[in-house]
Amino acid sequence: MIPYIPSPVIHDTLIIGGGPGGLTAAIYLRRFRRNVILVDKGNSRLGWIPVTHNYPGFPDGIHGQELLDKLRAQLKRYDGDVIAGEVTRLVHEDGCFVAAYDGGEIRARTVLLATGIADTGMPIENFLDAVACGAVRLCPVCDGFDVLDQKIAVVTSATNPVGHALFMRTFSADVTLFERTRDALVDPADRERLTSAGIRYLTSPLRGVTMSERMTPVMHTEDGESYQCDVLYPMLGEAARSDLAAALGAHTSACMELRVDAHQQTSVEGLYAIGDVAQGLNQISVAAGQAAIAATRIHSVLPYHFRDRPA
Repeated sequence: MIPYIPSPVIHDTLIIGGGPGGLTAAIYLRRFRRNVILVDKGNSRLGWIPVTHNYPGFPDGIHGQELLDKLRAQLKRYDGDVIAGEVTRLVHEDGCFVAAYDGGEIRARTVLLATGIADTGMPIENFLDAVACGAVRLCPVCDGFDVLDQKIAVVTSATNPVGHALFMRTFSADVTLFERTRDALVDPADRERLTSAGIRYLTSPLRGVTMSERMTPVMHTEDGESYQCDVLYPMLGEAARSDLAAALGAHTSACMELRVDAHQQTSVEGLYAIGDVAQGLNQISVAAGQAAIAATRIHSVLPYHFRDRPA
């Protein structure tokens, strides 16, 4: 870890989170000649993605970690860097934000949160390996096209029990929806929608997922049955990593996502949020777009930094 040496310097912006959103914002702000510091604890979900095919400019797709590496290299070109560490406390005092992390203390006029979300949910054997090989997938919007005509399993979610299964039915004729709880989440009207779409619905609650020797998911239900599929969308629960902002009084919505305005500013002046931690569609390209919006706004509201005349 690069040590942080405490100093009286007040940075223009502290960026917390070094995923695609945080890195893009840092690139923009460095190109605006802003004094930026980015702290990242190194668990971006982008690193889990084996290949993303819908991020613009990569016709053959790009590995998530490779995209992160390219963004870091791009930031480095503008003398920007990433400090490894975790911000554990954020307060506002004496007209600026003060952040504490394991390398010391950071002061900044503005803060941009790109801290993402944390997944919660059922036990899945060898979860990270299963995600890495594409057997378990977390985003139907991202990669539905990549599983055309495969045998697809989807698990109900509390807020949208049948929507994801119906969405995946547009990519495959073989979709099975597994119930998550004993108290069925699917009402009669939704059952009719599933039947009309040709989606198999299993009411015995799913109790766990193991992986076959071929690294394909095997679904185990409470009634003792097992079902094998090609790919699983578990629709894990999630919670936005918004604790730092919430402690400052920032308004949140469902799953603790931060409410933001048209410029990505939270209800706390000077505190911005982008990517999965903010309300909106959780996509890499969306995070990059939000980063451009927030960074440009931050640059415009901060005091001008006029360039010196050549000697």
